[in-house]
Amino acid sequence: MQRGEVWWADLDESRPVVLLSGDQESGFQALQVVEPSGIDISGLGVEVSVGAIDGLPYEGVLRLGFPNPDFLFCTWQTTVTADSLSARAAVLTPAKIDEIDEALRRSAEPREPEAGATNRLNEIRDMLRRGELR
Repeated sequence: MQRGEVWWADLDESRPVVLLSGDQESGFQALQVVEPSGIDISGLGVEVSVGAIDGLPYEGVLRLGFPNPDFLFCTWQTTVTADSLSARAAVLTPAKIDEIDEALRRSAEPREPEAGATNRLNEIRDMLRRGELR
């Protein structure tokens, strides 16, 4: 189990995760592969696409939210144990790992919220309430 591998993990259901770091004793830092948002999240976060080209059975994203004082994003970064990993699904290319590293760097750096970010967040909340987003 190494950085850049994609594994099926038994979380609330079986989900693919990308291993970032860690070991079998203390657990692995990982990012869950989730469905693309389908909306513009620029200024709010960044998504790295993963899918069939990377050896996965469907298209998804690794989503990282930017720090924002007006909104607390749920996180898709988690710690998984070796016992929760059931099967290796793929190994990402060095270029894809570089793209993930850049997204991780961008999501961790302090920044002022972009103009319109709060309005976009309110629009997303309203869409969620209406059931237009999952």
